Amino acid sequence: MSGLSSIEQAAIEQVTHAPMLARTEAWTAINSGTRNLVGLASVADALAEAFSALPGHLALIDPAPVESVTLDGRVEEIAHGRHLHLAVRPEAPVQMLLTGHMDTVFGAEHPFQVGRWRDDGAFNAPGAADMKGGLALMLAALEAVEASPLAGRLGYEVVINSDEETGSFASRGLIEGAARGKVAALTYEPALPDGTLAGARGGTGNFSLIVHGRSAHAGRNPEEGRNALVAAAALAVQLAEAKAPGLAVNPARIDGGGPNNVVPDLAILRVNFRPRDEWSISLAKAAIEKAANDVMASHDVRVEVHGSFNRPPKPLDPGAERLFELVREAGADLGIPVAWKATRGVCDGNNIAACGIPVVDTMGARGGSIHSAEEFLIPESLPERAALSALTILRIAERGRP
Repeated sequence: MSGLSSIEQAAIEQVTHAPMLARTEAWTAINSGTRNLVGLASVADALAEAFSALPGHLALIDPAPVESVTLDGRVEEIAHGRHLHLAVRPEAPVQMLLTGHMDTVFGAEHPFQVGRWRDDGAFNAPGAADMKGGLALMLAALEAVEASPLAGRLGYEVVINSDEETGSFASRGLIEGAARGKVAALTYEPALPDGTLAGARGGTGNFSLIVHGRSAHAGRNPEEGRNALVAAAALAVQLAEAKAPGLAVNPARIDGGGPNNVVPDLAILRVNFRPRDEWSISLAKAAIEKAANDVMASHDVRVEVHGSFNRPPKPLDPGAERLFELVREAGADLGIPVAWKATRGVCDGNNIAACGIPVVDTMGARGGSIHSAEEFLIPESLPERAALSALTILRIAERGRP
């Protein structure tokens, strides 16, 4: 390691002794799928206890109301877990935001529940990389910062939400409020196995198109019916054809239908859009409106559109480029190569960037196969990435900006 001050060296030394792996093992043992409210409450309590080692005001915040379209076409509110929020030294001259999520994609009934050690030394467990390992190293980095003489210059907010894996609809307002006035943000999504970070990101939008037709007897008077399932299929085909350079379209599911002898009067098309930029969002919105109008006219049905582009595209603007460069320089001084590349994946970093705040959103552990039963964490990356975070935060505190 080169280029480190004595203050930075002391922080890096402290990081190496933090119980990151033990915390990760304990937190992955608690199922916290986004819809498992009992498990989320348990892991939220465990995180609150651990993060209470930091100064400031810590609270578990109730989720914002969120609506969803049910299988039978009703729009109803769905429950979410509470979010952890910590505010430290709001009066300090330099303010940062750190975010993560406590939820995983593995529900209470999913077969992937128990961690195991692989022969290659990796830890295979639900949420090990995405992102309970990231939460453990975030905490270790902040504990090291708090022990530093520079701590008084730095204020920060920590938001750990319970619904990132389903779009952060119940926590978006909390995150955007916490981003206000910050000089930079770090989010603890996992880095790639080789340590590469996500740079620019595309956006995402999820929509449910409810098709209301008219039921009729399939044999006696089918001509009096209006087949909602066929209309939904026509919607899916037309929207799929709206794909363009910079816009991916995925009609993912049609709910509806019933007995073979009844013309179905209800169907719901679920579709995902991945726009590269704001222009692509405008193309998608136009395609949705046109498809709905065309299908209503040609199939004599009614179409209701529910959904939004909840993750804006995240380009690398000059502020983000400066922050990435600071992280790269910190990595070089630690002997850690840091590189980044564009990706179509999305996370809370998209929404933070949309607030005008520079963000690096893959400051978490190295790992891979996320969202699968093969998800793994590379354990030696915990002290490595915690050191990278601590050094980045200290240098922002010292300079007053990225």
